Amino acid sequence: MKAPSSLEALIEALRCLPGVGPKSAQRMAYHLLQHDREGAQRLAGALADATRRIQHCALCNTFTEDEICETCASERRDRSLLCVVETPADQLMVEQTLTYRGLYFVLMGRISPLDGIGPREIHLEKLAQRAADGVVAEVILATNFTNEGEATAHYIGEMLKARKLRVSRLARGVPIGGELEYVDAGTLAQAVLDRRET
Repeated sequence: MKAPSSLEALIEALRCLPGVGPKSAQRMAYHLLQHDREGAQRLAGALADATRRIQHCALCNTFTEDEICETCASERRDRSLLCVVETPADQLMVEQTLTYRGLYFVLMGRISPLDGIGPREIHLEKLAQRAADGVVAEVILATNFTNEGEATAHYIGEMLKARKLRVSRLARGVPIGGELEYVDAGTLAQAVLDRRET
């Protein structure tokens, strides 16, 4: 039995989500149509509304419905600090720590030559202009500790240091509550190299 073309189109559309393969997409499509048509309508409406209304903040590049996001518009933020993250999800995680009160720049990716993503694709010129505005005193690199994240942090660090800006990198090492015997060797080695006086 051949599935209706609109069902095939729905399954194919669901496959664009990360981690969703053909079987998962098929399962989701059948569930929505068989058990939750109202939920399917809400999902379709929310997606249409989000793609129509959400844009990039003119200053930090994160998602917003306004020209300037709420964080950038806040007078309570420390404008001398600029934290560079890969994604809006990373920005949200830093915010949830309740320890950082500066501003952000969201790259919307990371340098990955194998995937055809270079400095232009992650808005590094816009970052350089933002960091060199005369107000920013320190740029904190909070990219992920993957090969691509490290390469991105190194590239940005060199670019900003050439412009005489102070650049720092998130610390890394043994997680809070972690036991040394269960920490991988790479993390433990980095913790030893990044040790500090108490």
